[in-house]
Amino acid sequence: MGAYNAIEKELRAGARRWVVTGAAGFIGSHLCERLLSLGQRVVGIDNFSTGQRRNIQFLTGLSTAAANFSFIEADICDYEKYGQALGGADYLLHQAALGSVSRSIDKPLDTNRANVDGFLCVIEAARKSKIQRCVFASSSSVYGDAPELPKIEARIGNALSPYAVSKRINELYAEVYGRVYGTQLIGLRYFNVFGPRQDPSGAYAAVIPRWIAALAQDQECTIYGDGETSRDFCFVENVIQANILAATTTHADAIGKHYNIACHGRTTLRQLHAEIGRAFSKLRPNFKLREVRFGDFRAGDVRHSLASIELAQRNLGYAVAVDFAAGIEQTVNWYLQNPSKA
Repeated sequence: MGAYNAIEKELRAGARRWVVTGAAGFIGSHLCERLLSLGQRVVGIDNFSTGQRRNIQFLTGLSTAAANFSFIEADICDYEKYGQALGGADYLLHQAALGSVSRSIDKPLDTNRANVDGFLCVIEAARKSKIQRCVFASSSSVYGDAPELPKIEARIGNALSPYAVSKRINELYAEVYGRVYGTQLIGLRYFNVFGPRQDPSGAYAAVIPRWIAALAQDQECTIYGDGETSRDFCFVENVIQANILAATTTHADAIGKHYNIACHGRTTLRQLHAEIGRAFSKLRPNFKLREVRFGDFRAGDVRHSLASIELAQRNLGYAVAVDFAAGIEQTVNWYLQNPSKA
């Protein structure tokens, strides 16, 4: 039995109490959904700055939510408002943030407030509440201009955006809180997460939902650059499992570290466009993939990204549950079945 299957069995046998920030967001709502399916008690926190109210409505409508899910509408900087909810909780999964490299370049003060001030408020509230462990979302952006592939946790480069700076500061605060206060924190460096319920709208939408939405409406997609920029795209199921493994691990060397969470695969933007097109062709027999439009390279974008996942495998028992191609097919299928979301 794999590490994740074993912990699922353990959780089903006894409920624990979890707090999820960013619960109305893409990843946060998936985490809440999984925990509730395992019979866990979950408190969600969000201020709807980027999260969707429909995600909370979806969660509260689950048959498992009636006795086990509660929601607090609060800004993470206002820990006086949500701090009491952390009392008695076993685990905190901190997903709340302002994402997007381009947004951070346009709005650096907003990014700093949400991602740095907000992070510090959350982990301080966790410390005061004596939560057993906090797992937080970091980002592959911390590798900046480091040229090595694959990316190894111990080697990072110069930050290329305010967003990257904010996530690196989170990691430094986590290290300090571990040393000074003994707070147990684990950071997960996400690599381009995608999947159902990811918002395709707005100027800062991620590339996969944005392209799926465009193709669903027979519109062309835009590639910024020459199309050879590459990413390690990671389906959301892998991130769900990584969070639960990190929160519950008993590995002596796992605490206080930051881990790459990815698929250890490299896909160019041209290849991504073709893969989404193949998924559409399977589900829509008459679908024809339109040619892409090219735009200028965007400031702050990392050229290539590929993760080493060896440390997460060794310390957390992490394993890729859903690979890139299967994840794309599942995601396209979800959006086609839920056209109002695309």
